[in-house]
Amino acid sequence: MIDELVAQAQSGDKRALEKLLRDHYDRLYAVCRRLTGNDADAADACQEALLAIVRNLPKFDSRSRFGTWAYRVAVNASLDEMRRRKRRARPDDMVVSNRLDARNSSPDVSTTVADRLALEAALAGLSPEFRAAVVLRDVAGLDYSEIAEALQIPAGTVRSRIARGRAALADVLGRS
Repeated sequence: MIDELVAQAQSGDKRALEKLLRDHYDRLYAVCRRLTGNDADAADACQEALLAIVRNLPKFDSRSRFGTWAYRVAVNASLDEMRRRKRRARPDDMVVSNRLDARNSSPDVSTTVADRLALEAALAGLSPEFRAAVVLRDVAGLDYSEIAEALQIPAGTVRSRIARGRAALADVLGRS
């Protein structure tokens, strides 16, 4: 099905292209969100990734799965966005603008939000290489060979980056 959509999109079928992008948007955004650490940068990175996919779709040769290729494009767009973010002045990203009213929220919601914020802060502390490998495995659900292909690194390096990234996350989260 996806191969057919790709072929149709490559031949100029706009509906096929729209369906292909719609079908992959949520997963690509999730990767961008986890890599960049905030919604604004994730939206920018995901938008850039979608534009790059459209621009480069005619060059896509189906040697890898479309999803794997699209993840690689999203990772690159996210890394580019993170580099741009470092160059521009920004207010503190860790400020939570919409605070939960503790009196009206259940303890489970507060705990979940706190855990999620702690995870995002821990992910932000990882190097981009470790973060990309961990996010592609644990958020996108790719297997090691797909991650190796997406990041253009050997499978052994993928295993190492995931192990080191997870260990660093466990260390940081264990201290909080």
